[in-house]
Amino acid sequence: MNRSPVLWLIEQEVVDLVSLEDAIEALEAGLVQEDGGGAKNVAKALSTWGDGNSMHSLGSIFVSKGYAGFKTWVKTKPGGAAIFALFNSNSGSLVAMIEAGALGQMRTAGVSGLATRWLSKIDAQDMALIGTGAQSLTQIAATAAVRPINRLRVFSPTPERRRAFIDKARTLFQFPIDESASVQEAVEGAEIVTCITRSSEPFLKAEFLSSGCHVNAVGAILPANAELEQDVFDRANLVVVDYLPNVKAASREFIERFQNGPGNWDDIKSLGKVIAEGRQRAPGVDVSLFKALGMGLSDLSIAVMVYERACQAGIGKSLPPPVRAKPRWGASREGNLVGVDA
Repeated sequence: MNRSPVLWLIEQEVVDLVSLEDAIEALEAGLVQEDGGGAKNVAKALSTWGDGNSMHSLGSIFVSKGYAGFKTWVKTKPGGAAIFALFNSNSGSLVAMIEAGALGQMRTAGVSGLATRWLSKIDAQDMALIGTGAQSLTQIAATAAVRPINRLRVFSPTPERRRAFIDKARTLFQFPIDESASVQEAVEGAEIVTCITRSSEPFLKAEFLSSGCHVNAVGAILPANAELEQDVFDRANLVVVDYLPNVKAASREFIERFQNGPGNWDDIKSLGKVIAEGRQRAPGVDVSLFKALGMGLSDLSIAVMVYERACQAGIGKSLPPPVRAKPRWGASREGNLVGVDA
């Protein structure tokens, strides 16, 4: 087995090595690999407890590149932590451990940007953002990386937090950013609508949406949460997801529509297939809808870029590789211990 050192990379090194724009390109290449069979996802493992606490694990493999990995994280109200373990898929050796908070933010925002690139109108410029949490600034940046945004309207339910967010956003982006007093006010006339919330009840109604708009619904990733009213699906004649098995397992909105309601799962496309087939938005689409719950391949695509650039630049801390040790045990009560080697 390969006994090369394991590379440890901290958050600051990750963001020094890869920008959000880089992440979008890595995601696009990775999703094309998935559609062609060169990459595979492992379905998400998820457990929840208490008041909104959760733990997650996402895995994937790049058969074509020789990498496999898992991102694991725990999220609680006081905070959370995430780590990505990167393996050589040919030898089975662990090659890197990467702090994955920033990596996860780039993945979440990057896949929204990628979906916007492929599913929104090519000349879309007017954006609405619903939600002002930790992921929201990168959602704006990812959209601005793929479309020439000239106006942004923002809504979240707490006025003080909303205004503080807008004040900060105005220092980072050059286009006008306006405060909205309701979801409807923010969304009216918008060509791109991004929802990034932890809402326990749906709030986005079909009547709010302009014909020709694109919706990124990327905030409700727990089964108890929802952002979309069911009538949005009545107008969405292009529905795309990051990874359907995860959506089937954990999206309340999609389960209500496609498992318990009139929808047909076969009508949903994966973003990887849309990209691989070069299917840009058709002129007749009323509303396009993208749902992402996270998938391992998104994290792996960016983690591989981080790791390869770190190796080229000599960045990171080398740790000794894992060395197997035999377990030991003491004598049993019956005195029938036969050995100490496992």
